[in-house]
Amino acid sequence: MLLSRIVLYCSIASAVFVVGIVERCAAGTAEGAEPLLKTMSFNIRFGTAPDGENAWPLRRELVLETINAYAPDIVGLQEALKSQLDELVEAMPQFGSVGCGRDADGGGEYSAILYRRKRFDVVNVGNFWLSETPSEPGSTSWGNQLPRICTWMRVFDHQAARRYYVFNTHWDHQSQPAREQSGRAIADRVAQRESSPDPVIVMGDFNAGETNPARQPLLAIGLRDAFRVLHPEASPVGTFNGFKGRLDGEKIDTVFVSQHWKVLEATIDRTEREGRYPSDHFPVTATLTLEVAE
Repeated sequence: MLLSRIVLYCSIASAVFVVGIVERCAAGTAEGAEPLLKTMSFNIRFGTAPDGENAWPLRRELVLETINAYAPDIVGLQEALKSQLDELVEAMPQFGSVGCGRDADGGGEYSAILYRRKRFDVVNVGNFWLSETPSEPGSTSWGNQLPRICTWMRVFDHQAARRYYVFNTHWDHQSQPAREQSGRAIADRVAQRESSPDPVIVMGDFNAGETNPARQPLLAIGLRDAFRVLHPEASPVGTFNGFKGRLDGEKIDTVFVSQHWKVLEATIDRTEREGRYPSDHFPVTATLTLEVAE
C-alpha cells in the first residue's frame, strides 16, 4: 500500500458542484496590498492502479472538481502519470505544468507542479532525484526500490511582483533511510538555492508522519508546516484515506512554507461525493500571503 524542463500547456475549467467535507479554519484576511496565494498538495493515485470502482476513469471528474472548487494558484501533484497530467491540463486551461517522469526514460510518476499561467512566469525549473546521484534520471539509493524525484520551479508572480521557489516531491513509502536522506537532500537544495532571499514553498507526499525524523531537516532550515501554524492541536489529521475516508493515521501530506509567508488558512480537504473520494489521499491546502514586500 503506498502511503504514497517540461512545461505542458493546457485546456477548460467547467463550473462544478462539489459536496465537500473540508476541515477549514480561517485566520483572517490578507492586509495591505499583498495578494493571496492558494496552494494545494494532492496525491492523485497513479492512473493504472487496479482500483476497481476507484479506478482513475471513475474518479477523474471528482479530482477536477476538487481542484477547481478550491481554485488554487499552485498545485503540487504526486503519483501523476503523463496520461493523467494530459487529461488534467486539457480540462483546466488556466494551468501550465512543469515536471518529468521519475523513471530513467522520463516515464513513470510525476511530481508535477501546476501553476496559473496568467499569474506566473516560470523563471527557472528543474528536477533532481532523491539519490546519491541526483542528476541521474531514475537513480535510486538508500534502500528505495523505486526512483524518487523532486521537481522545483522559480516563478515571477505578477500579482505580488515577487519571485519565489516551489518544490514538490514524493518520498519513499518503505525505506526510512531513504526518507531521512531525502529530507537532507531537499533541505540542502532549499538552503543553497541561487536566489537565497526568495520565499520558498515545499509540498508533497512525504510518507512520513509529523514526528518522523526525516522531516527534521526541513524544519531546521526554518520551514513550517502551514497546517500546524494555524491548527497546532487539531486531530485527527490523517491524510491517507485508502478511498474509505478514514481519518486516523498520520498527516503525511504537507505544505511547508518559509518564514516569508503568513498562513491565512490551511485545510485537509475531505471532499467526497456519495461516499466516493477523489483519491486515496486527502489533498492539503494553504492560503498564504507574503509578510513583507521586497
